[in-house]
Amino acid sequence: FDRQREKEKLADVMSKVEGDFNKKGIQELYQQLMSMSRKLQYSQLVEAGALGRLPFIRIENLDRENARVVFQGTEGAYSQAAMYQFFGRDVNNFHVRTFREAMEAIEEGSADYAVLPIENSSHGAVSDIFDLLVRYPALVIVEEVDLHVAHALMSVAGASVDGLKGIYSHPQALGQCATFLEAHPEIEAVPVLNTAVAAAYVRDHQDPCSAALASELSAELYGLTILQRGVNQEKSNTTRFIVLGRERVYTADAEKISICFETAHKPGALYNALGNFIFNDVNMLMIQSRPIPEKPFEYRFFVDLEGNLSMPNVINALAGLEDQITSLRILGNYGKE
Repeated sequence: FDRQREKEKLADVMSKVEGDFNKKGIQELYQQLMSMSRKLQYSQLVEAGALGRLPFIRIENLDRENARVVFQGTEGAYSQAAMYQFFGRDVNNFHVRTFREAMEAIEEGSADYAVLPIENSSHGAVSDIFDLLVRYPALVIVEEVDLHVAHALMSVAGASVDGLKGIYSHPQALGQCATFLEAHPEIEAVPVLNTAVAAAYVRDHQDPCSAALASELSAELYGLTILQRGVNQEKSNTTRFIVLGRERVYTADAEKISICFETAHKPGALYNALGNFIFNDVNMLMIQSRPIPEKPFEYRFFVDLEGNLSMPNVINALAGLEDQITSLRILGNYGKE
């Protein structure tokens, strides 16, 4: 790849035609020809083992037994349930108040892994996590956990649905249970910091007129009675959690790659970048854009790809992509629990 030489050739072919439309068309045609040529060259370099190695090490398995794990929230949070699902109930763990504190715990070495929510099937992406992944470049995604989220309505012993006057929960959980709340207009929906905080509040106040929408784990931990299970209207409601670590590793069965990149702020930049996935048969699973704070109204892109960092077509696609953008970071290559 020789950026200056390509610019010279594009200027040359554009000078041979008249009119803005024709100039734009011939430029795009030759850009595609050059792009296809580079993709073929990268493919041959990969096959010959001459393209170099990606900064990730392949391992067989993560060490779950000796891990120190941090999750955001408090006892009974869905993040804790996701942590238990992946690491088991006996895991050495602690919790912090914010996503940032969880990432700092890994960076400073007080935890080996953090379990954090990144996307919900009903309410979409957790934008704060994407932004923090940029701020903490030393951290990588090593696994993901899909947790089925079924909100349970819980209160103190002796309470009943008919006697409730207030339901406490996280705003997202209240939204996911909107059908139930609409059917009970006499009950006030009260937003709080998270679902586990709601459960703790109901336990502490011992008011049979108050209830919480939270996980069944919260009912267990706070000694509450479940009045109704599966209150959310979307029964397939699922939250995707990521497991973050410090070591740039991926397991042999890793099947998803997350990347973050920025393009030049000009027409066709994203289109040309994504072409690297098409020509290398790499399936794109998700794309999310987030504002770049220091560049008003410009965006960075987060993309999930299907594949493994040891696959030639993936190496080829990432090498070609890097030549066409202004910055690229591989956030991780991981599997699903």
